[in-house]
Amino acid sequence: MRSIWRTLDRGLARDIGLVCLADGVVGLSYGAISVGGGLPLWVPVLLSIVVFAGASQFLFVGIVAAGGSPIAAMIAGLLVNTRHVAFGLAVSDLIGGGWRRLPGSHVMTDENVAFAMGQDDPQQKRAAYWAGGIGIFLCWNVGVVIGGLAGSVITDTDVFGLDAAFPAVLLALVLPALRDRATRTAALVGVVVALAATPFLPAGLPVLLALVGLLFYRTEKPAVEVSR
Repeated sequence: MRSIWRTLDRGLARDIGLVCLADGVVGLSYGAISVGGGLPLWVPVLLSIVVFAGASQFLFVGIVAAGGSPIAAMIAGLLVNTRHVAFGLAVSDLIGGGWRRLPGSHVMTDENVAFAMGQDDPQQKRAAYWAGGIGIFLCWNVGVVIGGLAGSVITDTDVFGLDAAFPAVLLALVLPALRDRATRTAALVGVVVALAATPFLPAGLPVLLALVGLLFYRTEKPAVEVSR
């Protein structure tokens, strides 16, 4: 783990650390919501360790707490996680082979895949993937335990604004990239598509549909000087 962090440059390590911290806060919210909704502490803790997929976990707990069937909740969670198939194909080389396959696939999240694919150097890609995945896994699970223990006291996490921590950190990270016109166009299209789909699709799928914005990403071609 030490060699992974040494490979990362300071700016990338800082960004990954911020996202890990934000995920921990969201995990705290998830634990509090789960226990506050009447579920025993072991349920969100076990889901966080075995499933480790925030959108699916929130969806599962929401359906079960509302009186829905656990089987229906499981199917909905699997549907939301279908995006991981594409993620797995994209980062297959970064995970490596042998015994690394299982833990590498388990810690795969939207965030560490995005960090990895945003790097040009192969070593930076691999380090970003593993540092992000391990860091998020640890922070998320610690947050879930703390939130679950406090769930009987904090019954309404909306009062504390815990759910806003994660999107706020992500917004701070992407703002510099929006200086580019092509990036702004792609982001705007993705936002419109996601917002339009939100009322009709389960949590997680509108974000996946936002990838349509990439079709509108056009880089400006540099001017070609003609020699005389």
